[in-house]
Amino acid sequence: MAYDKFNILTSTAVPLPLENVDTDQIIPARFLKATKREGFGDNLFRDWRYNGDNTPKEDFVLNNPIYTGKILVGGKNFGSGSSREHAAWAVYDYGFRCVVSSFFADIFKNNCLNIGVLPVQVSPEFLEQIFTAVYDDPKTEIEVNLPTQTITILSTGAQESFDINSYKKGNMENGFDDIDYLQSMKGEIEAFAETLPL
Repeated sequence: MAYDKFNILTSTAVPLPLENVDTDQIIPARFLKATKREGFGDNLFRDWRYNGDNTPKEDFVLNNPIYTGKILVGGKNFGSGSSREHAAWAVYDYGFRCVVSSFFADIFKNNCLNIGVLPVQVSPEFLEQIFTAVYDDPKTEIEVNLPTQTITILSTGAQESFDINSYKKGNMENGFDDIDYLQSMKGEIEAFAETLPL
């Protein structure tokens, strides 16, 4: 499934300074019945967002109108636990295009890259700078530049580089998942096939 191309994202951020946020907290297991990617955003962090009677929990950040944006800033070890793809789907469907942390679980990280959510791993020190800037001013904007692989706190100018696999980087810049990438090479594949003996 193709998604929007990712180039440079400039956005305010939503702070979630909790460590070891696992995929069952991101999307509880009872919501994994659907196989399409749509609709999971409604249940992102469901048990943290809502009380048993489905009323919003006022103290949870996603229910705080002060914090908005397409960047979610999480604590260390974000996306640990089970390998469910639905966790990345829920993050994307809610509207986040980037998650920032000082450490990601590998499977969650790859699931995000497959659907157009950019996981940006930064140093613990830079992560604290982001939290401080956002808490000081919720309107603080963060620039995530995929071509240059840099993340910048625009209010302070503080910047750090991040790593990304070159194949996944190209896919995100083109809005491709793995199938889209293969389809984009259809002409080359067919041309190569013509050179093979019958």
